[in-house]
Amino acid sequence: MKSDVQVAIIGGGIVGASVLYWLAKMGWTNTVLLERRELTSGSTWHAAGNTTYFGPYPTMTRLFAGSIRTYLQAEKESGQSVGFHQTGGLRLAATSRELELFHIYKPLYKELNIPFHILSPEEVGALHPLIEANNIFGAAHTPTDGHVDPSGATQALALSAQNLGATVERWRPVEALHRDGENWVLATKKGTVRAKHIVAAASFWTPELLAPLGLNIPLYATEHHELITEEISEIATMEGEVPAMRDSYVSCSVRQEAKGLLVGVYESEPKFWALGGIPKDFKEALFPPNIDRLIPHLNRLTERMPVFKDIGIKTINNGPMCWTPDGLPMLGPVSGQEGLWLASGFNVGIGTGGGSGEFLAHWMTQGHPMFELKAVHANRFGNEITTETALASIRKVYARGYQLPDSI
Repeated sequence: MKSDVQVAIIGGGIVGASVLYWLAKMGWTNTVLLERRELTSGSTWHAAGNTTYFGPYPTMTRLFAGSIRTYLQAEKESGQSVGFHQTGGLRLAATSRELELFHIYKPLYKELNIPFHILSPEEVGALHPLIEANNIFGAAHTPTDGHVDPSGATQALALSAQNLGATVERWRPVEALHRDGENWVLATKKGTVRAKHIVAAASFWTPELLAPLGLNIPLYATEHHELITEEISEIATMEGEVPAMRDSYVSCSVRQEAKGLLVGVYESEPKFWALGGIPKDFKEALFPPNIDRLIPHLNRLTERMPVFKDIGIKTINNGPMCWTPDGLPMLGPVSGQEGLWLASGFNVGIGTGGGSGEFLAHWMTQGHPMFELKAVHANRFGNEITTETALASIRKVYARGYQLPDSI
């Protein structure tokens, strides 16, 4: 077991594995990833695995694009499948303003060299026959996105990093950390680790981990429902897969799962979890589902996809999802804490994790980020933000779901 390293990464989800991978690719291999249980044990294991190129902010879209590229690159290098399904994605225009915004976004995608098409309602219906397209204004189509297997992608990143010389240590939770001269000292049950740099990639455990340092990290977990339907005959007879759909009217995402559908719902009133602290014995667990909270959204989904009202629900997953007050991750150095970096606060960890790992690794190894992206800087909330302020902001962001900003 390594005890003296250049970088110690705390957390073995998709984000921590991505940082480890990119640090190794950039030549920093005297590194160790410390995971409290098994890789993906936090929230990665129950993630839907959606990847997309769609995003109204060009710099954030670069993180999305970098994630798909990262996973496919790690798959090629490691031989471990990431289970990528290139289904493409449809972002429905529920209003005429959303359609206008798609046209505003189009030149940005051309600049990023990402395929981006604006479809008419008729074209949407032809591409995705389960969608009732009469009540939409069109859609943005990103044909090269899709979804991955979260576990496969994480394992591919970890294996590739290890092949380059990095170390992964499972079942080694970090119990405490402090600064000692030029190094950080991390206490674990299997011994002490000294590191010049620490990357906190521990999702909703990060605030408790760093609180003894006097840091107030405004990350909180909400419950998040995903439904998996029974087999749908229309899908079972198709040769390929239908594109993923995201819709601000329903406030949900829908993609194909086997011969059925996987639906992720953003409720109007999110429910927070573990505000008093993460239970010490919490592990790979889900919460009891609350279907009543989903009914208004599912009713609207039957308008978008009439087939939905006639199919059974096979599985309802309700698991923790990490949020920041503005819904964006916290990436970068922490002021006043030399050598401490954040890579936490991801509510779309699969969608942005690979690109974020590259972004942060470049910052660490080169002394500056790959490109300017102040929206994700780790210090943007300040240390004085109150829990009440943070939760109020998260409620608004979560309830906004897939609504687009009116300007970029």
